[in-house]
Parts: sequence; structure tokens; C-alpha cells
Amino acid sequence: MTGNRSAHPLLISLANIDMDVRMKGSNYAFMLLAILPEARFIAHKDIQGVLQSRLFHECFDFVLEPLKTAARIGIMMSDPAGNLRYCFTPLAGFIADTPEERLVACVGGNTSPMTMASHKYFGDSFRHEPRTASTTLAQLSTIRSKVDPNDVEAYFKEAKLHRLNGVDRPFWRDWALADPSNFLIPESLHHLHKFFWDHEVPWCINVLTAQEIDFRFSILQRRIGFRHFGEGIAKLKQVTGREHRNVQRHMICIIAGGAAPRNFVIALRALMDFRYLAQAPVVDDNTSNMINAALKEFHDHKVAVLEAGGRLGKKRKEIDHWYIPKLELFQSVVPSIHANAANIQWSADVTEHAHITEIKRPAEMGNNQNYEEQICRYLDRLDKVRRFDLATTIHMEGTQQARDDTPAGEAMHNESPQFPAAAPQEADGSASVSAHNMDAIRIAPKSPTRLTVNYFDEAAALIRGEDLGAPQPFRTFSAGTSAFHLNRDPSFKIMTVDAVAEAYKLPDLRHAVAHFLQKYSRGEQHIQSLGGRRPAFSALEQLPLDKIQVWTRVRIQTVSYFDLHKVLEPQTLEALPPSNELPYGRYSSILVNLDSSKNWPRSGISGEREIVIP
Repeated sequence: MTGNRSAHPLLISLANIDMDVRMKGSNYAFMLLAILPEARFIAHKDIQGVLQSRLFHECFDFVLEPLKTAARIGIMMSDPAGNLRYCFTPLAGFIADTPEERLVACVGGNTSPMTMASHKYFGDSFRHEPRTASTTLAQLSTIRSKVDPNDVEAYFKEAKLHRLNGVDRPFWRDWALADPSNFLIPESLHHLHKFFWDHEVPWCINVLTAQEIDFRFSILQRRIGFRHFGEGIAKLKQVTGREHRNVQRHMICIIAGGAAPRNFVIALRALMDFRYLAQAPVVDDNTSNMINAALKEFHDHKVAVLEAGGRLGKKRKEIDHWYIPKLELFQSVVPSIHANAANIQWSADVTEHAHITEIKRPAEMGNNQNYEEQICRYLDRLDKVRRFDLATTIHMEGTQQARDDTPAGEAMHNESPQFPAAAPQEADGSASVSAHNMDAIRIAPKSPTRLTVNYFDEAAALIRGEDLGAPQPFRTFSAGTSAFHLNRDPSFKIMTVDAVAEAYKLPDLRHAVAHFLQKYSRGEQHIQSLGGRRPAFSALEQLPLDKIQVWTRVRIQTVSYFDLHKVLEPQTLEALPPSNELPYGRYSSILVNLDSSKNWPRSGISGEREIVIP
């Protein structure tokens, strides 16, 4: 906040909201419940920390009392259809970083908030006994029987013996079914990505040196849509979660190939596998086993990090222990998934962004006076605007639906699948979206944020002839679970085949085109007919064409591996010929499946006929 003001916002959301909806910041699924005070006590440093922790829990206790009552005896609430339902409000999840999780669990420093492990056991390859609510409350009862809680100094001294932080009344003590070992969750932003930046990146820098790491990052080929670190990563400041993810994409390839010891690379690759698997939006028993296996592989090879000199202190002194709190939290990822579903939905990315929309931006709109009142007034008015926008959108969609309620309109409506008719359908028809679901998608409040373009829908519209002025052949088309989009005008409108072969340094281009056209004329249009050994090409054979059009960029869109109904952001592939600025050109690599028995994404990357084409 401006004016040298600080605030501790408490945000709340419903756990039964769909994960994709709640994780999108523009849907405003998190609401500001309270602004907690940031108090400064005049006392000894340790006592000051105890008083701040107690104030934190007292504020939570006061603000959350109605939810605790509803969790205990229930409350009548109306659903979106206006029906009254008897509801209960258990504490499903608490999104926080590691220090806040320790504060909520009432444990001291160097202690796990989720298990009974202390700092000396953070590097163990198994999960310790969970820190349940009954265990912590029993310890507090024992301390209370010996020392008066009002004697803060004596109480804190006794609490330290039990590795607690001196809080006497946790806010969750009387919340039905609330257990820190369940509602505290290893979230991706602080526990996965921050661990990578705080530990794995320094390990790699210590082993390869900062100069070598920066050099390897600087010579990576640029990719459209991906950040390029032209000056390396060693000197980056104020790194956000986005940069963490961007660096992760390259790190294993950067250190592989003999640059680092083999077992060191295996250990970091195992952590990378663990990180990506733990963020899967859908997790079954097989995925859970893979997560545990990846974590076990790291522990089996973690000694290589020490042997390679990866763990160094501030004075470049070697560290031979694993007292890393986040490393111990990794053991709770799979149990947390079993208790609270996919961990990715509990990421702090959305709540961190909500601090801007719910606190910082409203504070900037005021006059630096009476912050709390002006923030609440701003949020109240913004909520009314969003409700009005939603109501008018529903009304407009209802009017349009009434106009389309004709046989012709109904027929056209039913011919609007998520994917065109050429897309393969599942046995249960899951590769298409029903008309009812499409209505639900369209009836959404207008948002100023950028929407994901759907090339599958555009390809289907072109096939139906909705754009009579579209150039032929169509620039947008789909095949299976992939959609392709080209610009209306080619990069090179008319070029001879030989000129293209010379520009791109493809001496066999004429032969390849002739081979493809030969197969196409025989009806072998399936992609499986591509590749393989070409027959001898006679110099006397002539192509039925001499000039072609060339696009240097193409956009490709696929569907989610976990949900065939969800289209992903399209990616741009580039193929630039060699030039003075790019002596070797610039080419984006892709994976192409040539096996008709394999169907992405259900088949995964399997089989022997997947090839990389630059």
C-alpha cells in the first residue's frame, strides 16, 4: 500500500468452485474477508514475535467465528438456483508460504508445520508422523498446566521445549474437522518453484560456475512465446514465479551433456519430474506412484549434489546437511493430494494477484486517508458493477436464445461442437461439448482480460461456410486434436521450388515435394505415409508445379492432456532461412506422431515413430 502502510489481507473462497474457474484471477473467486493489523510491540524480540503470533490467531478467531459455528451446527444457504440448502463450512485448505504455515500450525522455526519432523530430519526420504490437531492441542494443554499463558516469557520458554511458538489459543482449535496436517497444503508457487530458485539454481551455479550457466542460457535459440535470457540468469533481481517457470524449462538441458556429473543431473532431473507431476490437474494412483518414485530417485542420488560441491554457504563453505524445510514438505505432497485433490488448485499465484486487485489497486484509488473504509467502498461498488454486467449478459443471451429457437437456428446450434467433425470422438462423445455446456460457457461476465482463441471453432466455422470471403484453401484447419492457423497472406507469395530449396538450404526439397504429391495422388493422404525411405527420383520427372507460397510462421493449438474439452494456448512455430543476422536460420522443433495406432494425448509420447522435425 502507498503512504508507508502495510496490511495483512485475509482472502476467502469456496472449495466447491471448479478448479479452472477459481484459479483464473479475472473470475474474482477470492474475496477480501478482513484486513488484519500489522502491530509492533515494544518488547524483547522473542516476546514481540509471540505477541504478534497471538494477535494473528485472535484476529482469525474473531473473524472466522461465523464459519466455525456453521461448521459445527450448519447453516441454511441458497444455491445459484435460489434453493435453500443445509450447509456446513469445514476448513478445506489454507494457502500460505512456509513461515505463515508454521504460524498457523503454532510451531517454532526449523520445525515442519505438517509433520513432527525437526530440522535435523528434513532430508529424510520418508514422511514423518503427521502433526495432527490433537497432538498440538495436547501439547498446549500440558504447557498450560505448568505455566500461566499470561506470563508470556515463561510460557514461551516452556513452549520452546515442545517446538511450539508460544500461541495459546489457535484459531482452528474449535473448528470442526480442522486439522493443520490436512488443511495446510504444499503449494506450487512457494514450495515448488521457490525451492527451485533458492536451492537448485545455486547448486547448478556452484557446479558449473555463473559464467558458464549464463553463457549457455545466452546461446539458446529464441522461441516465440518463451522468454530468452540473453544475459543469463545469475544476476537476475526480483525474480517472480513466471521467471522461475521460464528457467525451469531449460535448466536440465543446460547442465546435461557432460557439463555436470551424471548423478548430479539425475538428482535434479528427478526433482524436475517431481515438480511437474505434482502440478498435474488430474492425479490418479499411477500419477501418485510416479510422484513418489521421482522423489525417491532424488533422495537416492542427492549425495551427488554434495560430492559435486553444489551445497555451499555464504562464505563458500561446503554444507553437508539437508536442513531445508521445503524439502521435507515434499513428502506431504501425495498425502495432501489424497486429502484435498490436485495441489495445483491451491497455488498462491491467484491469491498473490488478489492482493493487487483487492488491496493495492483500491488503495491507490483513494486519497491516502481512511484506507480501510475507502478500500471496502471501492470493492463494494466494483462488485455491484460485476453483478450488473453478469445480469445484462444473461439477459442478452436469453434474448438471443429465443431468436435462435427455430428449427434452422436449432440445427445450426447443434452443429457447433468444440472440435470439427474431423476430430476423433471418444466412445462416450467426450471430444465434443454439448449445446447446454456451450450456453454455460457463453453466459459469463464480460472480462477485459485476453481470451484464448479457439482455432478448432474457427476451422469448424470455415467448413460450415460461415465466412464466404475466406481465401481458399482455408488458412485455419484442424486434424484430430491439433489445429493449425496460418496468416491470410504468405511470407513469400511466389517463389520457385528451387529458390526455396536454396534459401532454406534444402537440396532435396524438390524430391520431397514430388514424393509427397506422388503419394497424395495415390490416395495416401494419411500422415503415416510420410517419412521413411524415398524411392529413387529421376531427373527427368517434372513437378506439376514450379512456384509455391511460403509461410515462415504457423500457429498450432492442441488440447489438454488431462481434459480433451480444454484447448490450450496456441504456440507459434517459426522457420526462418539463413541470413546475415541468422547464419544458421531459426527453426522451432516439434514432435510429430507418424503411428496411426497412437492418438495424442491418450497415447502419450510413446512408440518408435515419433520424430523431431526442425
